[in-house]
Amino acid sequence: MEDPSRGGPAEVAESELTTRHGRFRAIAFREHAGGPEHLALVHGDPAAAGAALVRVHSECLTGDVFGAMRCECGDQLSSALDAVVDAGCGVIVYLRGHEGRGIGLLAKIRTHVLQDGDGLDTVDSALALGLPVDVRDFGAAAAVLRHIGVDRVRLLSNSPAKVEALTGYGIVVTELVPLLEPVTEHNERYLTAKRDRLGHHLPQLDPARFP
Repeated sequence: MEDPSRGGPAEVAESELTTRHGRFRAIAFREHAGGPEHLALVHGDPAAAGAALVRVHSECLTGDVFGAMRCECGDQLSSALDAVVDAGCGVIVYLRGHEGRGIGLLAKIRTHVLQDGDGLDTVDSALALGLPVDVRDFGAAAAVLRHIGVDRVRLLSNSPAKVEALTGYGIVVTELVPLLEPVTEHNERYLTAKRDRLGHHLPQLDPARFP
C-alpha cells in the first residue's frame, strides 16, 4: 500500500489479464480509503515510452457494457484498447463513479427521458434536473499513472478539458490523440452537443456522415 501523500493510490491489487484486445497487467486501485475502485490496464512498458499512449475513460455502464448507441463511449473504449496494443505499450485508466459525467446512473437515465421526450441535449437535460454538467475528478487517474511510473502522456481523447484536468494534477500531456468514432443517426445529437457545448474536437461532424 502506498502513502497517498506521495501521490500514489492508497490501495492497489495487480494481476495479469488477457482480453479479446490483448494481454494486460490489471491494476485495481483506490485513490483513497473508502473511495471507488478503479482499474488500470497496462500493456507493455509505458514507463519507458517517454510519453505513453493513455486513455482516461469515464465509466459509462450503458455504453461500455450494453452497447448503447446514443453515445460513443463503448466504441471509444474498444478503439483505445486496440490503439494501446497496436502501439506496443500504453495504459487504459477506467474511472468508476464517473457515470453521466459524475451525476450517477439514476440521474443519467432521467436525463435520457428529457432528451427523448423534450428534445434537450446532454447539457440542458442535466441542468433541467438541477444537476451540474460535469463533476468528474481525474485525480485518481494521475495517482495510478504515477504509480506505474508515467508522468508524460499522449492522451487518447477529443476533450481539451481533460488535458487541463490532468495537467492540474501534474501529468504532462504532450499530445491530444483523436479518438473519433463514426457519426450515426443515434449519436449525432449527442456528439454535436459535446462539440458545441463542451468543446470537444469532433471534425467528423463536419459534415455529419452516417448511413
